[in-house]
Amino acid sequence: MMAMTDKQHQSFLSTTLEQAVILPVLVIEREEDAIPLAEALLAGGCNSVEVTLRSDAALAAMEKIATRLPELTLGAGTLLECEQFQQVKDAGARYALSPGTTKKLAQAAIDADFAYVPAATTPSEVLELRELGFKIQKLFPAGASGGIEMLKSLSSPISDVRFCPTGGVSTANVQDYLTQPNVICVGGSWLAPKELVAEKNWAAIAKIVQESYAAVR
Repeated sequence: MMAMTDKQHQSFLSTTLEQAVILPVLVIEREEDAIPLAEALLAGGCNSVEVTLRSDAALAAMEKIATRLPELTLGAGTLLECEQFQQVKDAGARYALSPGTTKKLAQAAIDADFAYVPAATTPSEVLELRELGFKIQKLFPAGASGGIEMLKSLSSPISDVRFCPTGGVSTANVQDYLTQPNVICVGGSWLAPKELVAEKNWAAIAKIVQESYAAVR
C-alpha cells in the first residue's frame, strides 16, 4: 500500500481540528434543515462540522453548506465505502472521517488525495495507520474502547499520534478528554440534539453550542 506522503493534508487537519475543539457530529435527515442548522452552529461559535453519511439527504446537505457557508469547514463522516471519498469531495467536504478503517478505505483516501481521519481502537490499529502517515486519528467508539484510560495508555508509547475521541463523549466528561495531551479535539452529537433539529429549534441549538464552547475554552 502506498503511504500518504502529502503532509499538507495532515497540516490542514491539525489546524482545523485544533480550532474546532468540539466537532459537532450531525445527522441531517432533511435537506432543508442544512442551512439553518449550520447557521445555528456558526452563531454558537462553531467553525467546523462533521455531516455524517447516515441519511439520504447527507450529500445534498453538504453541497448546500459548502456553497452557502464556506466559512464553516465541512467534514464528512461515516465513510464506509471507497467511492464515498470522491462523492463527499464533489459535495464540497474538505475532509472525511470513518468509524473504522480498512486497508482499502485508507488507500481510497490516499488515491482521492483527500484529508482523512481514520479510526482506530487498538494500539496495533494505531500503528498500522501511523505507518501510512496518519498522525491524526479518530478513537471510536471512545467510551467503549477504554476512553480516557486508553488515551493515557497510548500517550507515552505512541506520543506523536493525536486523537479525536468520539462516541461516549458528553458534557459530563468533555473537559477530561480535552485535557489529555494526545487529544486534538472531541466529536459529539450533543451539540445538535435530534429532537431540537426535528423541532427546528435553532436558537436552542445555538445556545447549547455557545455554552459548550464557553465551558471548555
